[in-house]
Amino acid sequence: MKTVIGVVLFALMVRADVIVMKNGDRVTGDIVKKDGNNVTMKSKLFGDITLPWDQIDSVQTDLPLNVELNNGKTEQAPLATSNGQLNVAGQQVAPGDVKTLRNAAEEKEYERRLHPGWTQLWVGTGTLGWAGAAGNAQTATFTTGFNATRATNTDKTTVYFNSVKASATTNGVRADTAQAVRGGLGYSRDFTKRMFFNGFNDWEYDKFQSLDLRLVLGGGIGYSLIKNERSRLDLVGGLSWNHEKFDPAPLPKFTRNSAEFYWGDDYSVKLRARSTLTQSFRMFHNLSDTGNRRINFDIGANTQLWKWLSWNLTGSDRYLSNPAPGRKTNDIIYSTGFGINFSH
Repeated sequence: MKTVIGVVLFALMVRADVIVMKNGDRVTGDIVKKDGNNVTMKSKLFGDITLPWDQIDSVQTDLPLNVELNNGKTEQAPLATSNGQLNVAGQQVAPGDVKTLRNAAEEKEYERRLHPGWTQLWVGTGTLGWAGAAGNAQTATFTTGFNATRATNTDKTTVYFNSVKASATTNGVRADTAQAVRGGLGYSRDFTKRMFFNGFNDWEYDKFQSLDLRLVLGGGIGYSLIKNERSRLDLVGGLSWNHEKFDPAPLPKFTRNSAEFYWGDDYSVKLRARSTLTQSFRMFHNLSDTGNRRINFDIGANTQLWKWLSWNLTGSDRYLSNPAPGRKTNDIIYSTGFGINFSH
């Protein structure tokens, strides 16, 4: 009995998919998926690695994979290469005829993304930050941040919110030194593998820019210049409508409405297995009052410490070429703190 158990345990330990590249390199691990010309494999020594499908000489898998062929036919079977052809459920298939591969976990996630409910597939993090000082001067700074994304096979919804409030007390006199709130939502939907429609709605309040409210509605077209497992770079452009309400005391209140043309980019990259960097840039050209412009620039880093806890670092800059009288053109919010991760 001990011998049998030992043999079974040894078989489980050595079980692995094997890929041999055309240059002779041999890679072992578990095939996760094939998407386009990239094969993702989880190696026991090197973690997730990406291999070019057209540079693979042979494949041997122990467990069944979900195979989708270019003709639309699907099979669930192990793979084995023989004489340059793949044996899939007893039929010989050219490697170029394989459209996608997915292991059981990846297939389950794929099926979940096909027809999800609106409350499903949300992932995000919420962050609270607090800093202060006591003594000759008393200061207090409170920051909050929240972002969430719901991505399916064909569309993506994003929600974000961040705020900062800071005050200082000197010689018994208390004064606010910063108070700003920014939030919004966005939606994009693919209509080809690389191109998509995007729409957004932003809100903003900034006490020390005398900005009571900025409301922006916009939409346009995007193109994914880079799109792979590790990074994504989207170029976007379109039209927007901007409503601004200012209260620059002691001057009278005033409002501005303008049409805008915008362009920019969204970039995300996985630096390590648990760390990501994101960046977003938008340039808004005022079409109602030509020569004026706005710039939105946001950058953030996230490192997952545990499944539910992360460390976040964010920076957010808003530039306005024609601010309220007596106000500066730039307002920057930056914060760091621990975040609570969630997914559904």
